[in-house]
Amino acid sequence: MANEMSTTDALQSLKPGAEWVLRGDVLEWMDGSQTEPTALELSNEVTRLQGVYDGLAYQRTRAPAYAALAEQLDQLYHDMTAGKLDATGEWHKAIKAVKDATPKP
Repeated sequence: MANEMSTTDALQSLKPGAEWVLRGDVLEWMDGSQTEPTALELSNEVTRLQGVYDGLAYQRTRAPAYAALAEQLDQLYHDMTAGKLDATGEWHKAIKAVKDATPKP
């Protein structure tokens, strides 16, 4: 996995704005308004967050494969001028090529 979710990520997700300190694996809960999550809740949230992150890998792969917006707009302009605002246009072909190369799971 490119990015491992951690207890810190889980704490921030489950208890946004809470006050706590994590020293190694030892959690010191300092928040008086929110309850401390259990070890099971933290473990489950780490697993959930990792699943979400892993499930969006295709987006992280696609993003750098797309042409710069200025180039895409230029392609659209030329497609409009040529009357090709359908699947025959260069912009559509370029976007489809990226999407086909990295499909959604």
